[in-house]
Amino acid sequence: MLPELGWMPRLAAALLALGLIVLFTVRALRKDRREYARFRRYRSTARRQAMMRRWLVESAVLFGGSAVLVLLLVGPVVGPLLAATQALPPVAWLRDALAGGLGIGLLIGALLGVALLTLVGVRSARREGGIIMVGDIAALLPRNRPELGWGAALSVNAGVVEEALFRLALPALLVIVTGEPLSAFLLAALVFGALHAYQGWAGVLATGIVGLLFTAIYVLSGSIGLAMLVHALFDLRTLVVIPAAVYRVHEVPGTVLFPKPLAVPAPAPAPAPPHPSSDPSSR
Repeated sequence: MLPELGWMPRLAAALLALGLIVLFTVRALRKDRREYARFRRYRSTARRQAMMRRWLVESAVLFGGSAVLVLLLVGPVVGPLLAATQALPPVAWLRDALAGGLGIGLLIGALLGVALLTLVGVRSARREGGIIMVGDIAALLPRNRPELGWGAALSVNAGVVEEALFRLALPALLVIVTGEPLSAFLLAALVFGALHAYQGWAGVLATGIVGLLFTAIYVLSGSIGLAMLVHALFDLRTLVVIPAAVYRVHEVPGTVLFPKPLAVPAPAPAPAPPHPSSDPSSR
C-alpha cells in the first residue's frame, strides 16, 4: 500500500516535481535543440567528439544527480509504488500469465525478433544506401571509430541514469502528488518523451512509446536492472550496431591531429632576367 502523507509533504513533492519537469522541458526545447542544430553543422570529428563528451558528462550529472537526490528524499516510496502497480488487476493478471516458462519464452522470442528485425533492416539499408529513421537522429550516428566509442558510452549512460530517473525516482515523486500509480508512471514517460524534443515531434512520440515499453518491463519484471539493460541495448543498436553494420564506421580511423601546422617551404625566388648590356646578341 502507498503511504498516506499529509498536505505539506504532498505540496513539497508537487513543487519539486514541477521544478524538475519545467527544468527538463525548457532545457530540451531550448538548449538541446540549439546544441543539436549546431552539432548537425559540424564537419570536424574533433568538434563532434567534444560535443558527445559534453553531453555524456551533462547527462550523468543532471539526470544521474537528479535521480540520486530524489531517491534520497522519496526512496521509501519506490517499493510500495511498484507493489501497488503490480497489484492492479490487469497488471497482476499479465504477470501471472507471464510467470514461469511462458515469460521466459516470450523474452527469448522478443530478443530473437529484435535481432531478426535488425538483420533485415541492415540488409535493406545496405541495398537502399541508407536506414529508415524515426525522428531527426541522422546526425547522431557515429562516422568513425572514435565516435563509435562515444556512441557506446552515451548508450550505456542513458540506460542507467535515465531509467533510474524516469522509472524509479520521478514516478515515486509523482505518486505522492497524484496518489495513483499508473498516472505517475505515465507522466514520467511523457516527460521522458519530451526530453527528446530536439528530434522533432516524431522523435518525441517514438521515445514516449519506448518509455512506456521500458516502464512495462520494469513493472512486469520488478527489476530496474533489466529495464536499464534493455534501454542500453536499444540505444547501442542505434548508435553502435547499425552504424558499424551499415556504414562500416568502425573501419574509419578518424581524423589525425598534428601538434602544430605542417611547415610549408617557401618557394625559391625566380631568377632575375639578364641585363641588356650583358647579352651578346644585343651588340
